[in-house]
Amino acid sequence: MIRGLRLFSLSEEAEMKKPRNTSRPARRKASPSRRLARPGRAAASAGPSRNRKLAGISERKRDYLERFAGELERTLRVLDAFPPGRDDFKPHERSGAAVRVAHTFVKENGAVVRAARGEWTLQPNMPPPPATVAEVREAYARGARDLMDAVREMPESRLDETVQFFTAPGTLGPMRIHDVLWLMLLDSVHHRGQLSVYVRLAGGKVPSIYGPSADEPWR
Repeated sequence: MIRGLRLFSLSEEAEMKKPRNTSRPARRKASPSRRLARPGRAAASAGPSRNRKLAGISERKRDYLERFAGELERTLRVLDAFPPGRDDFKPHERSGAAVRVAHTFVKENGAVVRAARGEWTLQPNMPPPPATVAEVREAYARGARDLMDAVREMPESRLDETVQFFTAPGTLGPMRIHDVLWLMLLDSVHHRGQLSVYVRLAGGKVPSIYGPSADEPWR
């Protein structure tokens, strides 16, 4: 359960917390038609508890939280698939190590929390990543709970407040907090795709993300 906002059933929560066996493709019972549903669909089916938690919040918040919940589940799946012991793997000398790529998800969650709570700062020196992707996974899951609580509880008016953020290389300008939230989420999706390539090259099995993979076919 995401504290303060249940967007998964108890059985889904238990599955999310359980380390994934990466020695073979996971077998899923969901039909292809269900799994091709729009992102956030799983969250929308979590039942009355989820509806009560989202009751009274704006459509903009609801859209963001539902999409974040769908992407959270997919990102955890990729993190679980990364092979242990390959945390420093990188496919090219100019590429970031896998653990640093994964840590991007944690940093971007933290940025959203600061924006939602009115504590936005551009941090000149970001904290270093933990030693392993597994540790990043746990930090990411914790940060996701904080993020969803912060967005749900933030004043609606804050979505239209502006903060200073990069608008071009080396250029800062005003950006609405609503846009910061979505930028951080979409950038996490971008880096998740990067990490999924690392999974294959490091010897792991790529899970289904938006559709089947060679390691997790649907038929």
